[in-house]
Formats: sequence, structure tokens, C-alpha cells
Amino acid sequence: MLNIVLVEPEIPMNTGNIARSCAATGSVLHLVGPLGFSIDDRAVKRAGLDYWHLVDVRYYNDFDEFQRKNPDIRCWYSTTKAQRRYCDVRYQDGDYLFFGKETRGLDEDLLRANYDRCIRIPMVDQARSLNLANSVAIVLYEALRQLDFPNLETAGKLTKAE
Repeated sequence: MLNIVLVEPEIPMNTGNIARSCAATGSVLHLVGPLGFSIDDRAVKRAGLDYWHLVDVRYYNDFDEFQRKNPDIRCWYSTTKAQRRYCDVRYQDGDYLFFGKETRGLDEDLLRANYDRCIRIPMVDQARSLNLANSVAIVLYEALRQLDFPNLETAGKLTKAE
């Protein structure tokens, strides 16, 4: 099981899409406030479609509360400021993958204190960043790939017989 941590997300549709990714992968979604929207926002629910009942969502008022309730965890911090690529680290079952708010990312003091655990998605120099939901999906699926997609269906089947 992997853990997705969104620190102060601002856009409800991104959080809804990320919740759907968590539902599809059996990952836990941690929402660290303050949130830039109400979790009851229709846009959040619409983006998550009918997957909400499959998501283990945990809420925290702020980062201090998150840290108190989750001591001794193994973390990776996604940021455009990192030197290491997200695909060059070895993920483990139970890892926490952190993502910051859409407009500013994760706090630079947090990144500085954990720089050896910072990862980035490569992109052209002129691009500021990728969409938050896309970034989560990229990193999450790389971690799952390395873990050989535990508890996930890896083969599909056609619905019509020939």
C-alpha cells in the first residue's frame, strides 16, 4: 500500500482526480489542510465520480497534525527543485509520496530539511510544472510498477466473445 499526501491542495478537481487514482490503486489519500475548497464541493465529487466509497481518505488540519499522527514514516517529496528523478529511487510498500499546493508546491524549508528524499519529474526548462493530478499519477504508477502492482489486476479481457 502506498500513501499519497496532498499538502494544502487548492483545486477541487485535482483532488477528485487524485482520489480516483487512489481508489483504483488501493492507495491511501492524506489531505493536509488548510484545503483551498470544501471536501463536499461538487467539483471534488464529480472528478472522483463514483469511486469515493473505495478511497481511504484521512484528513489533517495542518502539517503538524499530520506529523504527530504519522511518526517514523518513509517519505518522498515531489518538487521541481529536486536533483533526483522520480524513477531513480527505490520505492517500498508503505511509502508516503508528498505533493504540494498547485500554486507553490511544498514549503522550501521542508524540502531543504529532506533534500535527499526529494524527487522530480523531468520536463523542459521552460515548463513551470505539470498538473498536480498528472504528477501524482506518474509517481504513483512508477512506485507501483517497482512493487509489481501489488493487489492490482494486471490483465484485462474483452467483453464480447468472438
